Amino acid sequence: MAGLFAGTVRPAIMAAARWEGLRRTAERMPVTRRVVGRFVPGETIDAALGSVAALRGSGRYVSVDFLGEDVSDADGADAAVRVYLDLIDRLGRCGEGGDGVRPLEVSLKLSALGQALERDGEKIARENAFAICDAAQRAGVWVTVDAEDHTTTDSTLSIVRDLRADFPWLGTVLQAYLRRTLGDCAEFATAGARIRLCKGAYDEPASVAYRGRDEVTDSYLSCLRVLMAGSGYPMVASHDPAVIEAVPAIASDSGRVAGDFEYQMLYGIRDGEQRRLAGGGNQVRVYVPFGSQLYGYFMRRLAERPANLAFFVRALAGR
Repeated sequence: MAGLFAGTVRPAIMAAARWEGLRRTAERMPVTRRVVGRFVPGETIDAALGSVAALRGSGRYVSVDFLGEDVSDADGADAAVRVYLDLIDRLGRCGEGGDGVRPLEVSLKLSALGQALERDGEKIARENAFAICDAAQRAGVWVTVDAEDHTTTDSTLSIVRDLRADFPWLGTVLQAYLRRTLGDCAEFATAGARIRLCKGAYDEPASVAYRGRDEVTDSYLSCLRVLMAGSGYPMVASHDPAVIEAVPAIASDSGRVAGDFEYQMLYGIRDGEQRRLAGGGNQVRVYVPFGSQLYGYFMRRLAERPANLAFFVRALAGR
């Protein structure tokens, strides 16, 4: 089933994610809103902060993401920056900054900050990300730069390297299904960076990415060993039981204890497992998205796991 899903269903879902007509239809369907509500707490900062408070009350950390990517003009990028500055200001008022691991974080996509603009896109995205990081530093909030499809990786990592000169706490995401990622992990682990390691959620060609489930898992564990052996701060972003089961031994082999790394999971997925890990003394961070651009995020969640697709189909059947 998993092989069939990866080989046929997942590419179909990712193609559907790019179909504008389907997006408009899906967003108008009440059932879509109900199911998306499992993964996205709402469209506003207030909705996100309500979930943040509940998660912090259960001892979990959070990373808040304003949904949106691939902006097509500078005004759209400026609008995203304004939302992030407002969000960071309000997170800063929670008074949870300080030294060490920061419980509050924002995640951002550089394509939402202008990276893909034809004229000076990379420069604009770098400047916008700098403004967000500067505000976050003053507020005691962390920032992690999300990964997107493989065509953006070189640009994204170049911007991250530049920003880390001023904000060494800045984190970034590496995707284990990309064939290049083991080398990227070695670089950033040596540099002492915070790295969120995920498997990857885009439909990438076999020339640049591992396609089989077992290949991706093997790559993930190899990358994780490199990160754990380095001087940075690994963030284990996975819901895979095989990965989670392997983490304690990998950490122990590298001389790490629970405070030297963290687990990360998505809002609405494996909540019981999140609570179990946190209750066992581990650091667990939950990725909390909000905003009106729900469709692309929702489709990637469907593409990642057959169980998510089955959940949606059951909801449709119950209309």
